[in-house]
Amino acid sequence: MIVVTGGAGFIGSALIWALNSRGREDVLVVDRLGTDDRWRNLRALSYADFMDKDDFIDLVRCRRLPGGIETILHMGACSDTAENDADFLMRNNFAYSKNLIEYAVEQGIRLVYASSAATYGDGEQGYADDENQLPRLRPLNMYGYSKHITDLWAWRQGALAAVAGVKFSNVFGPNEYHKGEMRSLVHKAFGQMKESGRVRLFKSYRPEYADGEQVRDFIYVKDAVAMTLYLAEHGELNGLFNIGSGCARSWNDLVRSLSKAMERGCQIEYVEMPEQLRARYQYHTRLNIDKIKRVGWRQVSRSLEEGVKDYVKKYMLEDKFLGEE
Repeated sequence: MIVVTGGAGFIGSALIWALNSRGREDVLVVDRLGTDDRWRNLRALSYADFMDKDDFIDLVRCRRLPGGIETILHMGACSDTAENDADFLMRNNFAYSKNLIEYAVEQGIRLVYASSAATYGDGEQGYADDENQLPRLRPLNMYGYSKHITDLWAWRQGALAAVAGVKFSNVFGPNEYHKGEMRSLVHKAFGQMKESGRVRLFKSYRPEYADGEQVRDFIYVKDAVAMTLYLAEHGELNGLFNIGSGCARSWNDLVRSLSKAMERGCQIEYVEMPEQLRARYQYHTRLNIDKIKRVGWRQVSRSLEEGVKDYVKKYMLEDKFLGEE
């Protein structure tokens, strides 16, 4: 059996979709559905059982999980970069992950857990997935810090010799619809363009970047989950791995890609960035993915244009989820 925590969420449900496409339905979904629409991510997917996330971690702590678990894909976490309840993030992101990592190592279960490119902060220390550089990283928000201290704890405990942590960067694609303000700009801009033909982007406050020319390492969710499952299937590949395209593209590029995919013109309006975001805003993100290539990953990720086109044509215009294609 394969356990997917956060299985009703964006990347978690995409992993289940990818597993189903490989003929795997023996999946235990661990999550809390709450009051948003994440339950819709599960409608077209096949899985064996569902468990509340608190019930699951209680069984982990008591060492009472059923036998037969071969892999845990730990995607469950609060991913809100604006979350300011540090105690909640320490419990929900750090302590939960720590308990699960300890259990997996003890039981010899393959574990892949979600870290984040937010751990790199402003990028001053680079974007290489080198465990030895962990003490030098300074995340810009509490979410990034909760992921960083998980990586740091796992490294210091020696657990990264037995598990894999994946640092996701700006993932976009179907099944993110429930995420509110944490949705990708692709989805937000799609709605803006349909409504008004205009897309709003933040102005730049650094002279070396023109408005809209701040860059990110965008990766389509189908490529992100393929890279994640590659690591899950190779138990000898442990440590931290960047999950990105390895390319830096601008917000302006993203809007142009969306305009082309939707086959309609668009105007860009550059708006003021909220004061509270300016000090912790990343202007440049480009992950170094040489490490995962060195251990055998050969697939080339879709370009930004290809990913946006697939997302628009197969999902957003049709109002569909993964598994409903």
